[in-house]
Amino acid sequence: MNIEALFKLHEGLPRGGPGSSQSTIEAIKRLPPFPAPPRILDIGCGPGAQTVVLARELQGQTTAIDVYPPFLDACRAAAESAGLGHLVEVRDLSMDALDFEPESFDLIWSEGAVFILGVEAALRLWRPFLKPGAIIAFTEASWLTDNPPAEARKYWAQNYPIMATAEANEATVQAQGYEPLSHFTLPPSDWTQEYYAPLKKRIAQMETSATPGLAATIDETLHEIDIYDRHGEHYGYVFYILRKSA
Repeated sequence: MNIEALFKLHEGLPRGGPGSSQSTIEAIKRLPPFPAPPRILDIGCGPGAQTVVLARELQGQTTAIDVYPPFLDACRAAAESAGLGHLVEVRDLSMDALDFEPESFDLIWSEGAVFILGVEAALRLWRPFLKPGAIIAFTEASWLTDNPPAEARKYWAQNYPIMATAEANEATVQAQGYEPLSHFTLPPSDWTQEYYAPLKKRIAQMETSATPGLAATIDETLHEIDIYDRHGEHYGYVFYILRKSA
């Protein structure tokens, strides 16, 4: 998929992937106690919906990173609008080229972005920036059943072939030096209402005047939505909460 076209399609939307403020808060409730205030890194922040919730709920200095300037502008504006600009620093920085001091963060957060690297690579690359015993929390597309329909298996084999079950991901987590603390599946409404409904409105606005590259991305996105509509009970986003082992 054309990444620039994908960014353009999502520009101006409240979210870049499945999720909700309610799911972010549920994950926060499952966190162990933190130093007060914690230092937080939000990787792949997008337009900042979860960034605002993190800063508001945890009252910690929060660094939000992404590589698409309109997302960074939206994240910064959302933080300012919520009266949290003093807590949120927004940076143009790639998730595979972090330049922070080692052991800088009490919490690394990433909603809907780990797929860019894959679970194993993301956990390996980000681990040095967590303090001893610190927490990482992320959402990841995961199989929810052991025998999904052939059409769903084929779609994801082409689009995210390393997608795994929660049990397999937690085995990867442990192999990378983390202790699994909790996980839960995001509700279907985080896909259908929070993400796909605004995305379909955006597509309706853009498809008649789309460039060939954007038109192809729209077609791929509509196919993704159709696959979820028919097979979404077999896969979903799972929120994983881990502790960096000693």
